[in-house]
Amino acid sequence: MGRDFYAMLDIVAGASDEDIKKAYRKLALKFHPFKNKEPEAQHKFKKIAEAYDVLSDPRKKAVYDKFGEEGLKGGIPDSFGGEGAWTSGYTYHGNADKTFREFFGGDNPFADFYNVDGSDVITAFGGLRGRGVKKQDPPIERDLYLSLEDLFHGCTKKIKISRRVMNEDGHTSSIRDKILSIEVQPGWKPSTRITFPKEGDQGPNIIPADIIFIVKEKPHMRFTRQGNDLIYVANIALGKALTGCTIDINTLDERLLNIPINDIVHSTYNKVVPGEGMPLSNNPLQKGDLIISFNINFPERLSQQNKQFIRQALPL
Repeated sequence: MGRDFYAMLDIVAGASDEDIKKAYRKLALKFHPFKNKEPEAQHKFKKIAEAYDVLSDPRKKAVYDKFGEEGLKGGIPDSFGGEGAWTSGYTYHGNADKTFREFFGGDNPFADFYNVDGSDVITAFGGLRGRGVKKQDPPIERDLYLSLEDLFHGCTKKIKISRRVMNEDGHTSSIRDKILSIEVQPGWKPSTRITFPKEGDQGPNIIPADIIFIVKEKPHMRFTRQGNDLIYVANIALGKALTGCTIDINTLDERLLNIPINDIVHSTYNKVVPGEGMPLSNNPLQKGDLIISFNINFPERLSQQNKQFIRQALPL
């Protein structure tokens, strides 16, 4: 016949979802090992956790109501007896603390009254620490990857997060989505931190964690950033390195720069173009520099005639 999960929670068969939650909350707090040191309490705590795990899930509850524990754990046909494959049987994960933490939003409601060893918490002024005293969870850090174009112009990024929110009853919680909006400012640098205070999971005895986004730069096809400067590597042939050329560069704001190179380009030569770098975060009207470095392409072979021309042009 199997066990009666409703009886384990001291409720009648077919009880509503709200009644199931209220019953589990009452019994979980009563038999939690932090509060109840009786030998049977831990066993009872595990039993009610499994009962709640089944009855709080609409699909598991429906299977249990129709087929009992044997059908739930042995597997039943899809669609309750329709043609097709059988469902796999249910197995409880066995971690009653996990069920407890998920129900209470990851919080330990006994933390304000008991130490880890179960002893009373005493404060310097006022004796037992009351439930009005809350601790904030550690910050939650996430990377925010932005392109150089995003950081050059500024933009708005909308990010969806899922977090645990307390229900109106003040005891249970549920997972809900929320959109966070980040106004990216021109000139922001990598490691810039954007903090959304108290947007983490809610719990009855905690202050939600801050959510912090940390700016990371995406690799760019043309430029590498160095502080407020942009580095551009130009590939030129040896002949142009010696005789001069013009470098065409498409900027981040879609302009075409024609940069004349009149010097002899060698391995450590750089051409600096003032004011064509990244905007300064404290004053976007000012910009860093564009620094052009060069990759000189040497010919793989030369004819004897070309070698003679070079000897004449560049006497040793």
